[in-house]
Amino acid sequence: MKSCICSPPWEVLLRVGTYLDPKTLAISSCVSRSWSISMSSDHLWKPICSAHYPSLCNLRAADPTVPYRRLFSIGYISLKRRLRSPSKPRLSLDDVVFAIDVRSRDSSIVTVAKPACDLLPDPKGLFRFDIDVCELPRMAKVLDGVMVMWNVVLKGWQGVFSMMECKGKGSFVPGVEGWFSSELPAPGCCSWRAGSGLVADLRLGFCGADGGRGGKVGVGVLSVVSWRYVTVDDALRYLQHFLSPSRDES
Repeated sequence: MKSCICSPPWEVLLRVGTYLDPKTLAISSCVSRSWSISMSSDHLWKPICSAHYPSLCNLRAADPTVPYRRLFSIGYISLKRRLRSPSKPRLSLDDVVFAIDVRSRDSSIVTVAKPACDLLPDPKGLFRFDIDVCELPRMAKVLDGVMVMWNVVLKGWQGVFSMMECKGKGSFVPGVEGWFSSELPAPGCCSWRAGSGLVADLRLGFCGADGGRGGKVGVGVLSVVSWRYVTVDDALRYLQHFLSPSRDES
């Protein structure tokens, strides 16, 4: 006598489906065609979608035929992408040189070029560096028409990106840092109108009296949202848009 294995009635599958989590429900729909139809029912997926992604349920107003299982799926994928850690930047501090030039109308104040890897890293991993300058000219405490330029050069002169090129009044008081900033452009993948949300920061401090002979130049990148320095990896990811050649350009 032959035994016959039959699928349970769809009513039973629906009843069982109400006790399953989204992952198990999705796996169960792969068992057979009848299970797929039952386990993909809007009756099962509507409360799940409403609980996890309530805003997506409103999309049914635009297209009543879209299944709730599909809405849950795109919501889940979108969330996973948002929570995914960004990839490590292709660029590293070993690849770049900081070139800084601060000058008045009549003379040079600071001219320095330093490989980024030679600078003391920030203990918190922030893109913030201090450069010691041994020889600084004596000058007035306040100067008009000061030009500040900071370029990041890709080693081997393969590329250059201008972090800052601004002109204004500079205050050079011993023991007090002069501060300059410039908003950075959006990467090439974004419209320039959107902005990058980043600001290049340069600080210039003198140590001795009357301008002294020594000082320090500090550079970094700030977020305009938190007004805090970004991490080294975040800054390098930004810089690689401008310094690391794309496949189309190589």
